[in-house]
Amino acid sequence: MTATTTTLPVRTDGLHPVLPQDGLAGTLVARVWRAGSHAGSPAGPAVVALRAEGVFDVTQAFATMSTLLDTEQPAKAVRAASGEFLCSIEALLDNSKAEGRDDTLPWLLAPCDLQVVKAAGVTFAASMIERVIEEQAGGDASRAQALRSQVTALIGGDLSDIRPGSAEALALKALLQQKKLWSQYLEVGIGPDAEVFTKSPVLAAVGHGQAIGIRSDSVWNNPEPEVVLAVNSRGAIVGAALGNDVNLRDIEGRSALLLGKAKDNNASCAIGPFIRLFDDGFGLDQVRRETVHLRVRGEDGYTLSGVNTMASISRDPVELVAQTMACHQYPDGFMLFLGTLFAPIEDRDEPGGGFTHKLGDVVTIHSHWLGALQNRVTHSEAAPPWRFGLRALIGNLAERGLLQGTPL
Repeated sequence: MTATTTTLPVRTDGLHPVLPQDGLAGTLVARVWRAGSHAGSPAGPAVVALRAEGVFDVTQAFATMSTLLDTEQPAKAVRAASGEFLCSIEALLDNSKAEGRDDTLPWLLAPCDLQVVKAAGVTFAASMIERVIEEQAGGDASRAQALRSQVTALIGGDLSDIRPGSAEALALKALLQQKKLWSQYLEVGIGPDAEVFTKSPVLAAVGHGQAIGIRSDSVWNNPEPEVVLAVNSRGAIVGAALGNDVNLRDIEGRSALLLGKAKDNNASCAIGPFIRLFDDGFGLDQVRRETVHLRVRGEDGYTLSGVNTMASISRDPVELVAQTMACHQYPDGFMLFLGTLFAPIEDRDEPGGGFTHKLGDVVTIHSHWLGALQNRVTHSEAAPPWRFGLRALIGNLAERGLLQGTPL
């Protein structure tokens, strides 16, 4: 077994560990890179459905994932598309790793394509406190523990009962301003307006098994295990996936104006392994109750575990989608990271140093309904460069004859 599979969930039911706990009971769709055919058709991305019979290419019906999600009933539409058999589920999932990949077989990409990738920040009380500490520490991890004790002594460690934008939240804001403790992170955590930012350019996210990047000049960083909503152009939430919104704590901690440099770097956004579409057995209620598990395993044997409990979120997913769309339109839809409760504070090496990634860390994010997303940490500068943008996608689809009579 390769190193990239050592931390996948252990299954006793015979199903592949990347699949959800109910296996293929849900409507699972993904994007894969498909090798060129012997008939001369070039290689390129394909929209696929994962079924009990195997992996089926439905790109003839839906040239892009954005097209599929924009149909009236995506789950019903993909079930009605017969598609072309590509390979078994096991062959696809086993081949979706950087090491030992067989380029003649399909492998997973990030499941989104034309969608803008957005992220909501500071949506959980525990992570909100940590953002305040980052700001107070100026990005210096060695100061974090002392500041953590000071901040929590004054404002408490649990603000989860305070509804953002409420009268109670405004009263707390006034009190903290008096004590010179008000922070821009508290503003978006308990104020009326959520923090929503662009996490990644269109087509730049990486998928399951691909390398995930941190900047080489970052010395304090961590994974962020999250649920990612798939939202179509009409603002309808039609599915969900797992995501890793990599966080460079030292860079953002120096200044919130460095958020773009802390969050948007080559290979710094992972989404996958697929999108689970909403159907009769899965919807927003399951998302609201989902528990997302994290495990980090270092090449030195170090392990870190964490949990992101969606029931603890401060703003409902529907509100976060509404705030994202309040003053903007998304004609190709968008993917929305919902934020995380998880913020690692335990020391990895020296006392007071906190947690930070090391090269080679294998990060596994998994949940009951959404399966398992796994990536190995490298430097953003060393990760495979992002080359396949919108011009390349459109040109590739045209060359494969997929734009004739089929909307993007």
